[in-house]
Amino acid sequence: MNRDAMLQALTTRSEPWDILVIGGGATGLGIAVDAAARGYRTALVEQNDFAKGTSSRSTKLIHGGVRYLQQGNVGLVLEALRERGLLTQNAPHLVNHLSFIVPNYTWWEAPFYGVGLKIYDLLAGKLGLGPSEHLSREETLRRLPTLEPNGLKGGTIYYDGQFDDARLAICLAQTAADSGAVLINYMPVVSLVKKNDLVRGVAVKELESGQEHELNARVVVNATGVFSDSVRRMDEADAEPMIAPSQGIHLVLDKSFLPGDSAVMVPKTDDGRVLFAIPWHGRVLIGTTDTPVSEAQLEPRPLPEEIEFLLTHAARYLTKDPKPGDVLSAFAGLRPLRKMGEMKDTASLPRDHSVSISKSGLVSISGGKWTTYRKMAEDAVNQAALVAGLAERPCPTANLRLHGWRNGEGKPRPARGAGEVWEGYGTDAAFLQALIKEHPGLNELLHPKLPYRGAEVVWAVRHEMARTVEDVLSRRTRALLLDARASVAIARKVARLAAKELGRDPKWEAEQVESFRELAAGYVLG
Repeated sequence: MNRDAMLQALTTRSEPWDILVIGGGATGLGIAVDAAARGYRTALVEQNDFAKGTSSRSTKLIHGGVRYLQQGNVGLVLEALRERGLLTQNAPHLVNHLSFIVPNYTWWEAPFYGVGLKIYDLLAGKLGLGPSEHLSREETLRRLPTLEPNGLKGGTIYYDGQFDDARLAICLAQTAADSGAVLINYMPVVSLVKKNDLVRGVAVKELESGQEHELNARVVVNATGVFSDSVRRMDEADAEPMIAPSQGIHLVLDKSFLPGDSAVMVPKTDDGRVLFAIPWHGRVLIGTTDTPVSEAQLEPRPLPEEIEFLLTHAARYLTKDPKPGDVLSAFAGLRPLRKMGEMKDTASLPRDHSVSISKSGLVSISGGKWTTYRKMAEDAVNQAALVAGLAERPCPTANLRLHGWRNGEGKPRPARGAGEVWEGYGTDAAFLQALIKEHPGLNELLHPKLPYRGAEVVWAVRHEMARTVEDVLSRRTRALLLDARASVAIARKVARLAAKELGRDPKWEAEQVESFRELAAGYVLG
């Protein structure tokens, strides 16, 4: 993907686009993939970088949702389990199987969770990742040596999917582009264009040049997640809110807090959410919270009480109690939950999605979660095609291999470690290796505590539309999440490599480094 080429294709087209998508997160990118794969002329605009918001701040799980089964939402679990299986087949370079253990500390937990997880297995059917089973106390501690042993009676093991959310988002952008879609980041919508009281396009501002453009389309799809109400108000100033944002935070710890390849899942915490401790890219991810918020922000921050909540709960289940100084990175994300009347408890709000159409034909999709992005996209494109009067074409994405696909068997394999730096690129890994062969200096690690190399910076700018140091260190690589302090230490190196690719001057480099340092300060505790 080349941004200059995308910009030219977007702004020089004289004919209307069939479908124009606002929002470059999981849902918007999924819609672009679906629409382009059906042969519709598709464009997508994103106000910041792809997956800047919620879609890069998840718990990194592709899962059916065990707790939704507890809530009785069997339909959502069935849908999510099917989508989990499809994504495992369609993007095996980005999704792997992960074993989860529910520790049992009381006599009733083993039969209670055991039965629930057997139902989970049955609902997954042929797309299941492995059978759940009871573990003895000894086997549980063998798999989770740092689990709190006092009072432990055993455990229940089950399997779900794990992924790198931002990398999958970039993969979706590449997949859409492979099918002919035009996508561009750093291009916010400033207003909707109406003709005869119908939405027929958008006015956008290209942030790098400051130029404004009008883009015409037969239908516009609002897929902006937590920001969807603001787009709806561009259409109808008095539109009732559809979104109830909820903040979830995660703490990243050293691998020593949870060695091994299994994750811990505590089904119910004090705020009603599931607590996870998950191995991810050679670190441990602890999450998550559920805090209602009144206003959507592009860069949310963990609250002190949320941090204390996670540290306290992690200490209950791990022998090595984490302290604020142990946290390598702390990040927050906002869930775009569907508003349900005056309900205040966001932990109880449904995670399913809905598609709505305004009187002027604006299609908006709300709710949902990463796991079900493909089905969300299918539903949105079906509705958008009807609004636009497009020729009916079947959705092909259930079996569409995503960009970089390889090893299509979808077989279980161990969770990726920090050393397997190329796996997430799929078949593109060969091009990175060729780049290193041409420029051996790009094979050096950027930092001894991080698994990333100079070649990935160059690749991100040349082929993945990274435009800033933050794009590279937060989403094209995950350096900011893996170790915020280490990411700051390499910001200058990254700025120098990016500046060379983008033709920027030393002033730009200095501004980028300072901007990233300010951003990263919000990911460091203390």
